[in-house]
Amino acid sequence: MKTIRRLIKAGLFLFIGFSGFLSVAQAQDLHEKLSLNEAISAALANNKTIRLAGLDERIAESDYNQTQAVYLPQADVTYAAMSTNNPLNAFGFKLQQRSITQNDFNPALLNHPSATPDYMAQLEVKQPLLNIDMLYMRKGAKKQTQVYQYKTQRIKEYITFETTKAFLQLQLAYQAERVLTEASQTAKSVYTFTDNHFMQGLIQKSDLLNAQVHVTAVESSLAKAKSSILNASDYLSLLMGQPTGKAYSLVDQPETNLPAIDSTQKVFATRSDFMAMQRAIEASGLMIKSSQMNYLPKLNAFGSFQYSDSRLAGFGANAYLVGIQLSWNIFNGNKTKHVIASQKLKRDKLSVQLAQQKDQSRTELDKAYRDLSDASFEADQDKAAIEQATEALRILQNRYQQGLVNTTDVLIADTQLSQLKFSLAQAQFTVNVTRAYIQLLTTTTTK
Repeated sequence: MKTIRRLIKAGLFLFIGFSGFLSVAQAQDLHEKLSLNEAISAALANNKTIRLAGLDERIAESDYNQTQAVYLPQADVTYAAMSTNNPLNAFGFKLQQRSITQNDFNPALLNHPSATPDYMAQLEVKQPLLNIDMLYMRKGAKKQTQVYQYKTQRIKEYITFETTKAFLQLQLAYQAERVLTEASQTAKSVYTFTDNHFMQGLIQKSDLLNAQVHVTAVESSLAKAKSSILNASDYLSLLMGQPTGKAYSLVDQPETNLPAIDSTQKVFATRSDFMAMQRAIEASGLMIKSSQMNYLPKLNAFGSFQYSDSRLAGFGANAYLVGIQLSWNIFNGNKTKHVIASQKLKRDKLSVQLAQQKDQSRTELDKAYRDLSDASFEADQDKAAIEQATEALRILQNRYQQGLVNTTDVLIADTQLSQLKFSLAQAQFTVNVTRAYIQLLTTTTTK
């Protein structure tokens, strides 16, 4: 019976060990090395938000191309088959077919014609000559394409920032894992030492329980840190337009890739989102001008060429009609007046929004500089505190092994050191994210 139990235990250990080996192998297969530049390049190439912005840009370009109608002619071809016994239309059909005879003037036939067919093929052409309102509308549509171009550029800049921040979050998760791994090793060492002394009757059971609780808490935090690595990796995959499920490993340190921050940098009026708003204001001004031009007359040419015949698919008689039309809408119930008033209010609203956006960005930039200064100071303080806490923990561990301090003191010192290390990692994360955000706020465009 004991032999069977030993075999079962051995089999379980082999199964668990083999399963663990497979899990590690699969995890290693899922890991993929990634640098910050590679992440940004992949995001700019595959991010769906950027692709949507590109589609909006193409839609605006297509809308602008539609305004070519202000210059180009319009041509329609129609073929109509008709039959009537209406006296006026029946006589008109015969006139168009140029088939009137002396007998057609018989009053009885004029008043009571039989069914008269007419088959007409017609080509109609319209040529705009002078439509000033449409010219300004075309210019406004051109400005609108520039609005979407600047929007696309700003979205790319934001995705670059968001990818950098996600990369830094992944770095922070790895740093947290390293800190907690070190803390776990220390906690297990303390527990092993405590357990040995408890077995010898040198310390109380409460100390052993405290050490046990500390090991459990650290291992729980370590598991959460590993989950954070997967969460950060999934978010990076989403930004880069890649399938989720990979755990990325870092190739470089992001701070070595981020540009140096000049504290004299300001928010420029040529920033892409500001330029998009400015082009939208200019487009609104052109649309107002277009509406104002509705008060002016319009000049257009037209012409038609047609065949008329009493037979299906016949082309017996032909005729043409050409002309020029001058039209002038003198009064339309004040509709144009109120449209212009509404458009001016919308343009003024855009101007206020642009000014508000600039003021808000300046406020955010000032705050970002203060946050950067605070985070840098905090990082320096944490570095000094870590050195002190490390030395304090070493001293306490030596004294603990000599029985001069209790387990709680060592556990508190170990927890304090772990917290300081993580605080340093968070401060460095804040410094790097703030630098990237300042770059986003102060970027400019040359378009």
